[in-house]
Amino acid sequence: MTTTEEATSAASQQMQENLAKIEALTQRLVEALSHKRAPNPALEGPGLDLYLNAGAALVKEWADKPSKILEAQVNYWGQAMKHYVEASHALSQGQFKPPADTGPKDRRFSNPLWDTHPYFNFIKQQYMISSKAIEDAVDALEDLDPVDRKRIDYFAHQIIDMMAPTNFLATNPDALERAVATEGESLVKGLENLVRDVELNNGNLVVTLADRDAFKVGQNIGTAEGSVVYRNRLFELIQYKPTTETVHKTPLIIFPPWINKFYILDLKPANSLIRWIVDQGFTLFVVSWKNPDASYADVGMDTYVEEGYLTAIEQVKAITKEKKINAVGYCIAGTTLSLTLALMEKRKDRSINSATFFTTLTDFSDQGEFTTFLQDDFVNGIEAQCKRDGVLSSYFMTRTFSYLRANDLIYQPAIRSYMMGEAPPAFDLLYWNGDSTNLPGKMAIEYLRGLCQQDKFAAKGFEVLGETVKLSDVKVPLCAIACETDHIAPWIASFNGIAQMGSADKTFLLSESGHIAGIVNPPSKQKYGHYTSTAPIHNPNEWKAEATYNKGSWWPHWGEWLAARSGRMVPAREPGDAAHPVLAPAPGLYVNEVVRV
Repeated sequence: MTTTEEATSAASQQMQENLAKIEALTQRLVEALSHKRAPNPALEGPGLDLYLNAGAALVKEWADKPSKILEAQVNYWGQAMKHYVEASHALSQGQFKPPADTGPKDRRFSNPLWDTHPYFNFIKQQYMISSKAIEDAVDALEDLDPVDRKRIDYFAHQIIDMMAPTNFLATNPDALERAVATEGESLVKGLENLVRDVELNNGNLVVTLADRDAFKVGQNIGTAEGSVVYRNRLFELIQYKPTTETVHKTPLIIFPPWINKFYILDLKPANSLIRWIVDQGFTLFVVSWKNPDASYADVGMDTYVEEGYLTAIEQVKAITKEKKINAVGYCIAGTTLSLTLALMEKRKDRSINSATFFTTLTDFSDQGEFTTFLQDDFVNGIEAQCKRDGVLSSYFMTRTFSYLRANDLIYQPAIRSYMMGEAPPAFDLLYWNGDSTNLPGKMAIEYLRGLCQQDKFAAKGFEVLGETVKLSDVKVPLCAIACETDHIAPWIASFNGIAQMGSADKTFLLSESGHIAGIVNPPSKQKYGHYTSTAPIHNPNEWKAEATYNKGSWWPHWGEWLAARSGRMVPAREPGDAAHPVLAPAPGLYVNEVVRV
């Protein structure tokens, strides 16, 4: 047998083996899909009202301005047909190249074949023409409610993103080239990745963003030294070991959001905010929230305030023997910290010396990119799901946040994993992003209805433990950090909430970048700068117009602000005391619990 024949035989054998693997994997996939959760139609798409409103606007457009509709249609068909004719003409001339491509560049189409190969270029250009036509059609609709317009625009772009030719094997040159080069092995590995994800999520497809085996919380991430010194059904309280001989007298507690795990603040030593705070001479406590199951169905906002915030504050005071402490709330935890501070003001409880808010929304009059999901059709669906499951599953939370950045968090990772057969990257931030938690059903609905939809805290008042509290009731000295490109908590909306608080002492810092990178921004990296301003905290645009840009992280600026409100230096405190023995080393037990619904 010749060398060529041997190579052909080996390739044929490999192909047969791959086909056998595909058959076995397909059987596993079918079995895994049989366990898929019962669909909730209200969470799979918008309600009928949105379709009716969009249809009515289009019919009215036809009736009032038929020429406008016809012009748009003629323009679309004209562009599509012109490109088809040009492509056909180029091929008829024996030129295996596409016509001139003057369209906008898109990073999804980075493979040179999208520009040089007639087939792929034709598909790309037709897709771009069709996408522009859809966008123009939506923009042209008149007499639409602003909320409906925002939602229609969102769903139109979801369709545009989903139908990109890069998302399909037959029209993705990268995937086809990889399949040929590997004798189909890449497709087998891709199917293995797909089956793994479906099996891991009980029949539901959630793309794995990071290598799940590359990280272990407490071993190579979340490793700052400390101890769990208190535990109840809602949280573990971690006190971190001091790294300085003396510390500021007033201790600090951080309340992280409970839709993800707290170790975003302690991913690696080089970018750990927790380590940095301890190194600055602060006695630091961090709350690690419980990942709830169905038994937490009746846990509401009152419970989080009473058994979470107020209890944690009292435990820190008891351990440190201090009457006042400083507090930090991140994202949703900052919102609830604001409610707690307003309640404490009503009760004349002066336990909080100062408060810091990271990317916190308290005024929801502008719902930003979440407008799509905060209307009654979706919230009614969430409420029904919570009644069925007892909790709002992390599956729905993950999916919602992912679709706000579908190309980055769904389609591109899916292409790499399922079409290219690549293993997920060992990326700590993406690992954390996928380590989300459930929310108690009652609390989730109270938050969505009372705060997000009805904006009670900024308007007529939100009831907490029998008291009606408002933003103006927050009166402690405060510092707020928002992020310039934050799509979850837009900085202007964050600013507007802070502006309504009753504090006489307010500081606002604006970091570059987004919801995570803008906060986890260590000084050593010199990556993102921040803005400071002496302008009154009344109007966000005026504040920004007078702001000064500062290179580097906001951490040192905030550290100085916090130090000025943390008292004199005292001997460093070791974790716990006689009444608070060490229950477990940091990062504790709750952070590694997995509760699937």
